Amino acid sequence: MAFDPTSAIYIPSGGTAQNTFDAIVIGSGISGGWAAKELCDKGLKTLVLERGRQVEHVKDYPTAMMKAWEFPHRLRPTAQTIKENPLISQAAGYGEDTAHFFIKDKDHPYIREKDFNWVRGYQVGGKSLIWGRACPRWSPYEFTAPARLGYGAEWPIRYEDVAPWYTHVERFAGVCGNKDGIESMPDGDFLPPFDFNCVELSMKTKVNARYKDRFMVQGRWAHITQPNDIHTQQGRGKCQARNKCMRGCPWGAYFSSNSSTLPWAAKTGNLTVRPHSVAHSIIYDEQKAKAVGVRVVDALTKETTDYFAKIIFVNASALNSTLILLNSISKRFPAGLGNDSGALGRYVGFHNYRGVIDADIEGFEDTYYYGNNPSECMLANFRNLKKQDTNFVGGYMAFMGAYRNRSEAPERPVQIGADYKDALTEAGDWHAYIYMQGETILKASNRVYLSDTEKDQWGIPLLVTSVDYDDNDVAMMQDFLTQGAEIMEAAGAKNIRPYDRNWPPGLDIHEMGGCRMGADPKTSVLNQWNQMHACKNVFVTDGACMTSTGVQSPSIYYMALTARAVDYAFGELKKGNL
Repeated sequence: MAFDPTSAIYIPSGGTAQNTFDAIVIGSGISGGWAAKELCDKGLKTLVLERGRQVEHVKDYPTAMMKAWEFPHRLRPTAQTIKENPLISQAAGYGEDTAHFFIKDKDHPYIREKDFNWVRGYQVGGKSLIWGRACPRWSPYEFTAPARLGYGAEWPIRYEDVAPWYTHVERFAGVCGNKDGIESMPDGDFLPPFDFNCVELSMKTKVNARYKDRFMVQGRWAHITQPNDIHTQQGRGKCQARNKCMRGCPWGAYFSSNSSTLPWAAKTGNLTVRPHSVAHSIIYDEQKAKAVGVRVVDALTKETTDYFAKIIFVNASALNSTLILLNSISKRFPAGLGNDSGALGRYVGFHNYRGVIDADIEGFEDTYYYGNNPSECMLANFRNLKKQDTNFVGGYMAFMGAYRNRSEAPERPVQIGADYKDALTEAGDWHAYIYMQGETILKASNRVYLSDTEKDQWGIPLLVTSVDYDDNDVAMMQDFLTQGAEIMEAAGAKNIRPYDRNWPPGLDIHEMGGCRMGADPKTSVLNQWNQMHACKNVFVTDGACMTSTGVQSPSIYYMALTARAVDYAFGELKKGNL
């Protein structure tokens, strides 16, 4: 089902009536798309504001069907591209085939007080076009561990509050996986998983036999492996196992706002999408004691327009949402909208990806695999679950797998000619890998704030990032490198090579916090419904809302929180409470 571009036409400035909606959603990425779908399904006229350009499903995936040899530089960014984009070019998935879905450094500056790489993709669909698509559920432990073990704030919700919304999202988005019965990685409502290849199956069998607390499982991934009726209704089809997902999927097999939630919302007749709309601030009415709209700067014309609504969902991605809220200054909120606690902009975290292990696998020379599996195997967290059992706090899970390249013909001193070409058609050796995804501590000192002196091209203060690793992150990485090497040895790997990527925070693309949830308005910005304590008709349901980072990939958690918050907001709206 193609997204009707007429629903995303430019809206001219004018009277209040023509710029008034029931709801406004800032951002069209993973959580913003879900907010739009849920709001429109409930009959609310909804405006989605997107600061980037329009991207229409299928039509605007220019590289999706290209072969490697059709790219001038065989998928690699040029030296000039890297020189002009030293930060964004480091992002996972960035290449000659995907660069059009990432920002350019010079167009979107920010101030790095500490070494932090802020990865962004500004277009309709946001980073849902370029995300990694891992979708494990949070475990009950992740909701309780920070407060229970004394390294973070108390979550105002528990797993049981979110579990039905996980199911709601999984069924619609299409998440594949296996029901493995693991405490630290709960089962979901899954489509059939991608199969292990022969080496991964061998690794899994050996690891799971060796340990009672460490489980290698098939990945839980947002890919349609076997479409259900709800996916057919969306116009989405089966994954073709090409693993070219970040170019945009013409089949709609992996979940994105463009292929799923936005077209679904558009079908209701309640959706309006306005691209090229940079959210400047949320407008607060002192007399009504609530937010009444959003001030927007047109990205192309620089014209300013105000849009109005009864409820506002902020889904611009963690740091942009925080920026908008900090810039939403009024007499009532001189330090940013809803910022009575002073927590806005603070307690920013990320996922620790520094530890990586490569290895070789002997044997299996007579076996290959079909297609290019777009998912990876997962190793569930086994650290600091019921109690702290290490010299660091928090836990980590891991992604792992095995693959086989073409022969590199290393014994041939001259890599040219017919013999060398023939060698390249032969399968090479098997290799295996494992890398960590670790929890980080949300600290007040890890923060973002607005520059007093520098502004962007739309007159909005630049964001200053002051976010860094700490000793706990290093201790966790060292534990992973030790334990991961042991796990790989148990899996039958040889020549095990652990190393520290030593890359800056932010390259995980899992920035979280800045507008955290909590039961106490004195220490948090949002309540248990992702609703602002001090401004009841504003909801924040993207990564900014996080009270802790947890261990699992967070995107499906944002989707579940968004659907849950819309359901609550709609109920409050009907009661006249917003």
